[in-house]
Amino acid sequence: MADFKDPENTIVMTLAGGEVHIELLPDVAPLHSARMKELARAGKYDNVAFHRVIDGFMAQTGDVANGNMEDNFNIGRAGTGGSELPDLPAEFSKLPHDRGTLGAARSANPNSANSQFFINFGDNHFLNGQYTVYGRVTSGMEHVDAITRGEPPASPDRMVTVRVAADL
Repeated sequence: MADFKDPENTIVMTLAGGEVHIELLPDVAPLHSARMKELARAGKYDNVAFHRVIDGFMAQTGDVANGNMEDNFNIGRAGTGGSELPDLPAEFSKLPHDRGTLGAARSANPNSANSQFFINFGDNHFLNGQYTVYGRVTSGMEHVDAITRGEPPASPDRMVTVRVAADL
């Protein structure tokens, strides 16, 4: 097992190409960090598709209600759902949306984040102060960069498994 600085706040996301390690930021966004760990521990992110992947922008996933259907489009509905848990209030901070940061996806309501998230391909500072940043990729960004593009992709990549490092 890799040597993680804080295993309780590290997510290990397995993609087809390899592992992506994500450092959660509970000091910055405690509710969002706790939600990701709760859903990961329940196996809710396993086999969930990246349903919105825009070159140069970001890869979005985490629709645990619609994103794990084998009929890829039913994935046409992916991006419209979340978990059975209540939505989260915004936890905006001064952290910028830099390459590799994890942001909470939401509707127009800033307090509507639930289970969906995105990983920034580049520095997307126009999102600063509008979307909660609650993690950053610490290794495996090359696997994120390789995710198939599309809205939705014709043959979407999926998170094979998502685990909290402390549980491995």
